[in-house]
Amino acid sequence: MGFDRRDGRERDPAGSARRAKGAEKGGRPLARLVDRRADNPSGRAGMSGEAKGKAQAQGQRAVHSDLIAECLETEIVDGTLSAGAKLDETAIAERFGVSRTPVREAFLILVSRSLAERVPYRGVVVCDLSPERIEEMFEAMGEIEGLCGRLAAGRMSPSERAALSKLHGSMCELAAAGRFEDYERANGELHEMIHLGTHNSDLIDIAHGMRVKLAPFRRSQLLNRERAEQSNAEHEAIVEAIVERDAITAERRLRLHLIRSAQTYIASLNARIGDAKTQKADAAEKARRAGRQA
Repeated sequence: MGFDRRDGRERDPAGSARRAKGAEKGGRPLARLVDRRADNPSGRAGMSGEAKGKAQAQGQRAVHSDLIAECLETEIVDGTLSAGAKLDETAIAERFGVSRTPVREAFLILVSRSLAERVPYRGVVVCDLSPERIEEMFEAMGEIEGLCGRLAAGRMSPSERAALSKLHGSMCELAAAGRFEDYERANGELHEMIHLGTHNSDLIDIAHGMRVKLAPFRRSQLLNRERAEQSNAEHEAIVEAIVERDAITAERRLRLHLIRSAQTYIASLNARIGDAKTQKADAAEKARRAGRQA
């Protein structure tokens, strides 16, 4: 499981996606998860009653804000929340059955990931995620990943290379079995292994920040069999180059890997934009015909 450098918690994108789906069903969808983590958010025993109460409140808020952000991320990326849409703090708090504090914190997460922005006199609105903007992000990540691959090929220890090969082998099994949620989780681990293999803390931080920004766009791709199988074949070439200490090939293949991810997502985005335009044109034509008949 990957490690979140921001707050020391482990990341589980597959589990997060499942929790986000549950959050969309209304009622108090987060209550059970919140109660479970709030019982002992720090993992420490022997806390006083007052300290435990504060820790529980902090744990509840963290779970709420993370899950709300993940759910809103999904809706922004899949087009349910369109560009320019205002995120209503009160309505979202009512929808998830929480106070407005975790909603504000969720908004901060969305803004930090360039999915939303604060606009004077309007509040928080969804950013315009045009194909050009998304392509720019993937291009930047491709350069960073390529650099990480080149350095990791020269700097990884034998045990790190063995662990990378072993993880890729397990990912081949996951892809063949159609376990795409597990594959998506392992994909994050594999890329993080490569980042850590650079042994450069500044570069690791930069790579992690970019992966966090792109995570919502990449997550949905790997739940598709065709893209998961293509991704796995690309990983085969990347891992082989790193294990063989072929820095130039590792850099090139990682850059191509990100380019193909971008192409896959942008193709689906353009198809969605085209469908929306067609629906809008059909609606306008129906309204025109109705006006004639009247």
